Amino acid sequence: MVSNVMSSDKKIIEIRDVVTKFGENLVHDGINLHVNEGEIYGLLGPSGCGKSVLMREMIMLENFHSGSIELLGHKIESIQSRAAQQLRMQWGVLFQSNALFTSLTVAENIALALQEYTKLSPEIINDIVAFKIDIVGLKQSDGNLYPSQISGGMKKKAALARALVMDPKVLFLDEPTSGLDPISAREFDTLIVKLRDLLNLSVVMVSHDLTSINNTLDRMGVIDNKKIVAQGTLEEVKTIKSPFIERFFEMEH
Repeated sequence: MVSNVMSSDKKIIEIRDVVTKFGENLVHDGINLHVNEGEIYGLLGPSGCGKSVLMREMIMLENFHSGSIELLGHKIESIQSRAAQQLRMQWGVLFQSNALFTSLTVAENIALALQEYTKLSPEIINDIVAFKIDIVGLKQSDGNLYPSQISGGMKKKAALARALVMDPKVLFLDEPTSGLDPISAREFDTLIVKLRDLLNLSVVMVSHDLTSINNTLDRMGVIDNKKIVAQGTLEEVKTIKSPFIERFFEMEH
C-alpha cells in the first residue's frame, strides 16, 4: 500500500446520494463517497456496476438523475457553462482507449489543449510538451512518432502526458493498465505514484487490476448492487463482509 505524506483530509470530491438511470435501468442507487486531496483513490466493483459511468459523471460527460457531485468546490449539477469550462481545465483524463488522434504525432496530441485553450507562443508550447514527454518516461524522439508507430505502453504514457499538459489538480484514470503486459503495467503503477508525489496530484482510478490496487491506492470505494458497499484503505475494505469483496480478494491467494 502506498502512503502519501502530501495527502490531507481536505475533500476535493464529494458525492452524495447519486442516483443514475438509463431509461428504466437503475445503475446507481444512492452513491456516497469522497476523495481527499493528494490521494490515489480507486473505484472497484464487478463488471457493469457503473464504475466508469460514475467517473464520467464526475467529469461532466454523463448526467446523473439526482444527488450531488461536488468537485474542487463546485457542484457540477448546477454549474454554469463558463465555470464548467474553467473547471475542466483543472483535471486531466486518461481514457481506457487512450483516445489519441491517429493523424497527429505524439507531440501534436500532447500540444492540442495548449493550442486550443491558451495564448502561449509555439516556443513555450514546445517546451511544455518536451517536459511532459520527459516526466512520463518517453524519449523526446518519441514525440515525432504517430500512435500507430508506438507500443501499447508508450501510447498509455503519451495519453498520460496529454492528460497532464494543463497542470491539472486532479487526474482521472480509467483502467490505466488495461491491455498492458505485467511488466509495463507495474512500470505504469510506479509512474502514477511518482507523478502524484512530484506534481501533488489527486488521482481517481477505475481498476480491477489486483496488483495495481495493492501498489498504488491509498483508499478505495467498492460499488456493488448499485451502492458503495465499502470505502477506506485496502486493509479496511478487506474486513467488510461482502460477497464481491471476498471473491475479488480471494484471487490474491
